[in-house]
Amino acid sequence: MPPSLVPIVEGYGEVEAVPILLRRLLESAKVYQVGVARPIRIPKTRLLKKGGIENAVRLARLHPACAGIIIILDADDDQDCPKRLAPILLKRARRTSPSIPVSVVLAKREYEAWFIGCIDSLRGQRGISDQATRPANPEEIRDAKTWLSRSMDKKYKETIDQAALSKGMDLNLARETCPSFDKLCRDIEFLVKNLTSTLL
Repeated sequence: MPPSLVPIVEGYGEVEAVPILLRRLLESAKVYQVGVARPIRIPKTRLLKKGGIENAVRLARLHPACAGIIIILDADDDQDCPKRLAPILLKRARRTSPSIPVSVVLAKREYEAWFIGCIDSLRGQRGISDQATRPANPEEIRDAKTWLSRSMDKKYKETIDQAALSKGMDLNLARETCPSFDKLCRDIEFLVKNLTSTLL
């Protein structure tokens, strides 16, 4: 079993989508010797409570191939949330896992904002209109799921569509248009660097 990243996520859709996205990011970085474990799903409200993120990190560390932990959450409506909350959660997580590298990424405002940021590359997929056009500030949209539904010929459903769109999205375009996605990419690079220096 190769050294693996163990994701911690909050939603049911992310359980399937995040491994696809992380494997694509690893592949684009030409890192083939690191695996991605099945995510641990814990609601954000529980993670934010006292002891919540600490317990989640301890659970991730129990994975037999755990070589790095990445926590991916939605920032939701608090515009300052990523800058304010992520460092607090990261400090708590790293205190619980001093020997295994940990990263915390908050999608601003939702994971689905990353799809909006590269919507041009998703036209024709999962019912997305051929006329779907990226807005100027995709991460400023409230309720990105509803925005996506309006750009599709059906209602967007996280548990059905999120994994497929994660597989089809243009990673470079999302990185250019969504700062929180760029942070995810940089954090993956950080984790891989630390993994390769100690475990590979």
